[in-house]
Amino acid sequence: MKKPTILVVVPARMASTRFPGKPLAVLAGLPMVEHVRRRAKLCALVDDVVVATCDREILEATRAHGGRAVMTASTHVRCTDRVAEAAAHETADIIVNVQGDEPLLSPEMLDAVIRPMLEDPKLPCANLISPIPEEEGENPNLVKVTFDRQWQALYFSREAIPSRKKAGRLALQRYKQLGIIAFRRDFLTTYTRLAPTPLEELESVDMLRLLEHGYKIKFVPVASNSIGVDTPQDLVKAAELMRADPWLQHYQKMP
Repeated sequence: MKKPTILVVVPARMASTRFPGKPLAVLAGLPMVEHVRRRAKLCALVDDVVVATCDREILEATRAHGGRAVMTASTHVRCTDRVAEAAAHETADIIVNVQGDEPLLSPEMLDAVIRPMLEDPKLPCANLISPIPEEEGENPNLVKVTFDRQWQALYFSREAIPSRKKAGRLALQRYKQLGIIAFRRDFLTTYTRLAPTPLEELESVDMLRLLEHGYKIKFVPVASNSIGVDTPQDLVKAAELMRADPWLQHYQKMP
């Protein structure tokens, strides 16, 4: 049986209410989005990586560093729609959305989200999640998740799930969504054809569109110290973590 082809699409745009221009913010001598692109290429399961953007600056920066980049419409509200537009011109069977603000992405994380898709040809979508440190439990920039006993998504929220008051002294590990989501090609197309939903817009979480329309999302838990960069303060934390990151030396000089 032929192995499915796997494409990583990195959506990135300059406009951001919390951190304008963050894809090109410099970390260890490279734009943040370039760290994401190069790290994705380190995963042996990945066939290709492309950056999808509506900004000429990001397109040119990616190409200047030897990467592939494509222009997409500037009207997309959700990054998943941007990923779908870029993927429509490709032939990959599985498309992995790796958001451009995940500079500490590791090849193992991509491996973790892709393997369930290879093992179960009927699985339409897999989303990485990881434990939330206690001190980050109330951070509104983190998308918190809850799930059933089969790791199927129940809800996504920027509020704590459950609240501290309701959890009481219950020893409950909370989880956050990571911006690393694998889609079967036809399921990604399905997403774009669904009407936006109230909770999706309220929480500003793409995946709620699928839940509200009755589709299932499989969570894949990983132990990770990766952080999504939402603010300039997050960039400082990422820079500190990157100094001790073992993968940096593997790709700093690669095209």
